[in-house]
Order: sequence, then C-alpha cells, then structure tokens
Amino acid sequence: MNRAEAERLDQQDAIGWLRDRFVIDDPGLIYLDGNSLGRLPRATVAAVEEAMCAGWGNRLVRAWHDWIDVGQRVGDRLGDALLGAAPGQVAISDSTSVNLYKLAAAALDARPGRRVILSSSDNFPTDRYVLEGLAAARGLELRLLHPGSGGMIGAESVKAALGLDVALVSLSHVSYLSSAIADVPAITRAARIAGALAVWDLCHSAGAVPIELDAWGVDLAVGCTYKYLNAGPGAPAFLYVRRNLQTRLRQPIWGWWGQREQFAMGPAYDPARSIARYLAGTPPVLSLLPIQAGVDVLAEAGIDSLRSKAIALTELIVRLWEAWLEPLGFVLASPRDPTRRGAHVSLAHPDAYRVSQALIKEARVIPDFRPPNVVRLGPAPAYTRFVDIWDAMDRLRNLMKTRAYERVDPEPGRVT
Repeated sequence: MNRAEAERLDQQDAIGWLRDRFVIDDPGLIYLDGNSLGRLPRATVAAVEEAMCAGWGNRLVRAWHDWIDVGQRVGDRLGDALLGAAPGQVAISDSTSVNLYKLAAAALDARPGRRVILSSSDNFPTDRYVLEGLAAARGLELRLLHPGSGGMIGAESVKAALGLDVALVSLSHVSYLSSAIADVPAITRAARIAGALAVWDLCHSAGAVPIELDAWGVDLAVGCTYKYLNAGPGAPAFLYVRRNLQTRLRQPIWGWWGQREQFAMGPAYDPARSIARYLAGTPPVLSLLPIQAGVDVLAEAGIDSLRSKAIALTELIVRLWEAWLEPLGFVLASPRDPTRRGAHVSLAHPDAYRVSQALIKEARVIPDFRPPNVVRLGPAPAYTRFVDIWDAMDRLRNLMKTRAYERVDPEPGRVT
C-alpha cells in the first residue's frame, strides 16, 4: 500500500465532512487518542457561551426553570441517538465511578444472600476498584475472569462462572485494554437465568460501536461522555436503568436531586418514581450542555456510518502493523476479527511507554500507553482521516528503525 491509496479512501469517505464539525487548530498533529479524550465540537463553544451569557448571566437563578431536567433531557437524546434506549431510562449525572457504585450497590441490595461479584481482570481499573470496595465493605467475594485469545471474555466462560452465589456481573462492552467486544445480549441473558443482575460499562463503545440496550435486554449500564461522545475533559457520565427495574432498586446516595419533590424540602427521603431517583446532587449545567452538542454532531452521521468507518480505520492500522511493525517486534493485542474489535487497536511492545512518548515528542502523533506494554491507537471515526493512519504508522516505523525511542526516559510520568 502507498499513501495515495489512503488519500483515495479519504476521497471516498461518506462521512469525511464530519471532520469540519470539530476544532482542529493544528492539522499537522495526528491525534489517535480519541478513545481517551475526544476533540472539541465547534457547536459546543456556542452552546456553552449561550448558557453562560443568556442563562447564567442574564436570567440568573430564574434559568433553573429550564435547567432543572437537563440531565434527563440530554440522557433521552443520548439514549435515542446512540444507546438504543427509549425515553426515561438514561440520565446524565456524576462520574462513571460514582454511577457504577450507585448501580452496583443497588443491584447487590436487590440480591441478598448472594456472596459473589463477577468481573474481569482486564476491566477498567475504576470498575475493579469500585467493585473491590463494595466487596470489602459487605464481606463479599470479587471473582475475576481472565480474558482469552485477543483479550476476549467469552459468553461461555461467564456462563461457566455463574451460579446461585453470584449477585452481580460487571463487565465492559469494549475492553479498554484490548478493544475486544463482549457479547452483551448473551452474557446478560445468562446472568438473568442465573438470578444475577448485570451492569455494563459502555465507556469505550458509546459513540463508536452500535448499542441496543433495550433490544439486548440490558439491566443496568454506565458510561463516560468525554471519549467518543466528545463532551470535554471530565464531563459528567451517564447511567441506564431498565424501566421495569427503576422503582425496584434504590441507589445508595440519597441526594436531593433524586427526591420526588426536591423543592418541597421534605423531612424524609422519598425517591422519584423514575430514572430521576438515580440522581444525587445538583446537576453541573455548564458541563451537561456539551454532551448534547457532542451527541448531535455524531447523530448527523449515524452510528452505522461511524462504525463502518471505525472498522475501515482500524483495519488499515492492522494491515500496516502486519506489513511494517510485526517484523519490528510489535504484537497485535486486539482481536484480529474487526467485528469483534472496538474503535481502537492495541499494539504490544516491550518498550511501549518509550515508544508512545517518542511518538508524541518527536513524531507529532498522539497515542496513549497502558501498562504493562500496550500502545493504544484510537482513531475516532468522526474526525480521523485515512492519511492520518498512514502517516502515523509510517512515523512509528521510522522511529523504530532509527531507535529514536531509546532517547526517551523510561520512567513513566504521572499522565501516560
């Protein structure tokens, strides 16, 4: 393959126009870390400015009449456009960690007498830590499954681990480490048959991989909005609770925003009879509005088009890895089958940290590093071009051939 073929793919890209919806101040910088922090949509700047000036600046506290349900309104938009969720089942609140704690604790309370939480050893660290904390506080066992070939946690391995002692199954739809896609419908169904509840982490799939929460029969789910949804650093997360579970579960953080009539200032907690009961404190309005803008941008293209392009971009990475980087010691740490792989590709190398830093400092390519030995390449389909992939892989090849990465301090910094 030569660069002209990548240029041809860009010319044929059915959603190439979407790139113009984002702020790209430095066209020479190749950004392959959209799986950690998405780019800034142009529409976000205007939306936040309007809320600050026309809302906060002009209307002051009177603007709360419009803002009071913003978390549910944005949640409905996200659910409809990208999560396959009917209205009234998605809300925006808190962080992924806090939302996971709320839903996992509620699920455990709903399964008294069961002593096991089932997760995976490659689940995102915050998920494992939250579950470990819940297990320690309640005297439960956190049982971790280990991924097989390509980083997969298969439905059969989950079924084999299920029993009458399992209260909760908590896994990621797309593995942050390997990009492997889990079989959500099959695993959810198996957990339900065994009498357990399942909560899914959608952080690395929302906005990049098709999701059908209602059709898949999902019980509970959480996810962040600052990766493929492009809502900005530290933007609030979302949670999903299937409608027929909403009043059967009671989340543990009894805050006033989950109260049925919060401005009645009642003496006792009376949770809302809707998804609102899974809220806690006052919503961060100025941080919620960028989620709406990010979702609207992706909705212009549609999730099927985004998924098709993500497959094509990651297939190009794999193709160039095979031709250029496998002979230089890189191992594909993601599934080879594109239908089982999310929107990022993981390449393992003994010097992965120094390689990723050399790409940033010397080659003007931004990937990220994940311990112990993985360089992640996350070409978000909304704004990444095929020539970006070709150029990035070519620069990586040259770094390896010249051994320029050996000039990098091998001691990892605080942010990797």
